[in-house]
Amino acid sequence: MAAIAMTPCGDFRESYRADTTIFPTRLSRAFAIAGIAALCLVPLTGDRYVLSLMIQIGYLGIAALGLNILVGFTGQISIGHAAFFGVGAFASAWFVEHGAPVLAAIPLAGLATTAVGMVFGIPAARLKGLYLAIATLAAQFILEDFFARAQWFTGGVAGRVTLRPSLFGYSFDTDEAYFYVVLAWVALSFLAAANLMRTRDGRALVAVRDHYLSAEIMGINLTYYRTLSFGISSFFAGIGGALYAHYLLFVSVEAFTILFSIQFLGMIIIGGLGSVMGSMMGSAFMVLLPEVVQGFADALAGGMIDRALGLGNAVSFLREMAIGAAIILFLIFEPDGLAHRWRLIKAYWKLYPFAH
Repeated sequence: MAAIAMTPCGDFRESYRADTTIFPTRLSRAFAIAGIAALCLVPLTGDRYVLSLMIQIGYLGIAALGLNILVGFTGQISIGHAAFFGVGAFASAWFVEHGAPVLAAIPLAGLATTAVGMVFGIPAARLKGLYLAIATLAAQFILEDFFARAQWFTGGVAGRVTLRPSLFGYSFDTDEAYFYVVLAWVALSFLAAANLMRTRDGRALVAVRDHYLSAEIMGINLTYYRTLSFGISSFFAGIGGALYAHYLLFVSVEAFTILFSIQFLGMIIIGGLGSVMGSMMGSAFMVLLPEVVQGFADALAGGMIDRALGLGNAVSFLREMAIGAAIILFLIFEPDGLAHRWRLIKAYWKLYPFAH
């Protein structure tokens, strides 16, 4: 009887190193490299609108990644993330005003935000649940008040003007050039986060989330790792805020409100809690959804449907309503987020035409 070639089926990972690899196959690594290469070509298309959206997705994705490490991986709720995002924005602008190069001010802003995050993280590390939510809400309002009063740091109600980065005499003063700065930070941030989850500290953060009593019995210092997660989350928020500041060239105290913090929570819920990739997918969804809804509203405004239903100016509020509706629908129908759905799609095509 002729031999029948059999395709291996199953999980053949035999070591911890193989289990924690970032790219499980060569094909996935190749797709990641090809994706980055494709992104490098985006500025060459000349579409400024698309470029602006992708820059927004980039710096918001970095900040959302920090929140996902805190909420998704460690299980510590935070509703004050926008305030730490603002600390990074103002800190980077402050460093530049006092003589630091922009490219150096961005990581310095991340470190400064980490210090601020640790101030709030140390007492909050001993809280959980609703008490922790109230503590982070207090941090949001404390920092908002600080932004309004600390004119030496934020410029007060007048805000603070900043600059675009430059390197060896070349200025990244256009969106096409600045896109590469954001892309570099996105790649570094997500690679660092993916590697963090492979380490002992990353596994400890997940253990604190899954069952803190069991983790403590195993010798994991709950206070240390909860504080550490606040520091890491604040660092990424600071980097995202600094990139935001140098993109807009102006930072205002009114930008970092509690509503912005809720939007960050929406990003990680929609993208997928506890997923590095989900942070970027959620930020992309939250940036693109209002644009799609705005286009839909513009198409309806003044049209036959608008006149028949008597919506009038109410159509313009669809942009704000869509975000809340998206969060509710994802919590009901896709609680694990877009990253989980993407994994299911990949598994389906990998196993096709078999159902298992």
